[in-house]
Amino acid sequence: FGPVIDFCWGIGAIMLYLVGIRFLGFEKVSVGLLVAFGSYINMFWNPIMNLSNFYNNLVTNLTAAERIFDILDTEPDITDADDVEELPEVKGEGTFSHVGFTYDRGTPAETKVLEDVNFVVKPGETIALVGPTGAGKTTIVNLISRFYDIEQGKILIDGYDLTKVSMNSLRRQMGVMTQDTFLFTGTIRENIRYGRLDATDAEVEQAAKMASAHSFIMRLENGYDTMIEGDGANLSQGQRQLLNIARAAISKAPVLILDEATSSVDTRTERHIEHGMDRLMAERTTLVIAHR
Repeated sequence: FGPVIDFCWGIGAIMLYLVGIRFLGFEKVSVGLLVAFGSYINMFWNPIMNLSNFYNNLVTNLTAAERIFDILDTEPDITDADDVEELPEVKGEGTFSHVGFTYDRGTPAETKVLEDVNFVVKPGETIALVGPTGAGKTTIVNLISRFYDIEQGKILIDGYDLTKVSMNSLRRQMGVMTQDTFLFTGTIRENIRYGRLDATDAEVEQAAKMASAHSFIMRLENGYDTMIEGDGANLSQGQRQLLNIARAAISKAPVLILDEATSSVDTRTERHIEHGMDRLMAERTTLVIAHR
């Protein structure tokens, strides 16, 4: 629509000067009259051009809205069954019993990511998952959080089958830290409190101290009320990780999952993060994925 308007605008200007100069001549048409009519043409086409811009914006926004509603209408792949029960407060014992899994259902057995995996994690124990890229470390913790459903075997938490309990009651008792931090537009206090929405200000500060984040927060201009911009663009990678630890700490979840949480920070920052993690992992069942 816009290029068509531009083309018509150009044709109008050409016709004005063609008629005014070639056919009428300078004897009948002065330079001032040509300039005046050129201004009239611009005054005529400007509102139409604004309408064309509005039309372009409208089409773009309708397309964006369609994508948003596509996401809202998407049904989750993993849902609760009709007869699920609420998972009570757990101690943190985890059991993998003959677990097999592949991301593409129906593929040959030799292409499975996990096959006949068996291990037990005792309450309060720390387990490290170490191995090459693609070995299935992240897949294991994703299955514990029930981001995917297993194909064979069972995964138990305190003896409860994960497929027989509601996902909300399961995930409420898990603190998950990934190598990618997710911060939201808002204050630092609000981002830490996202781990447990009913936490008090004192509990937010206590969690930050446990994560070794309190000192750098207090050096900021507004402290805990400092606004976070664009997924933490005004913070360093290490500072974002420390806030992530504080968010996991305030949740008080009995099961903690750390997926390469220090993979993208320097050695000095990693040491601060490890001190925070040591406090965070105390008396919690913890699964740690790390290359070192």
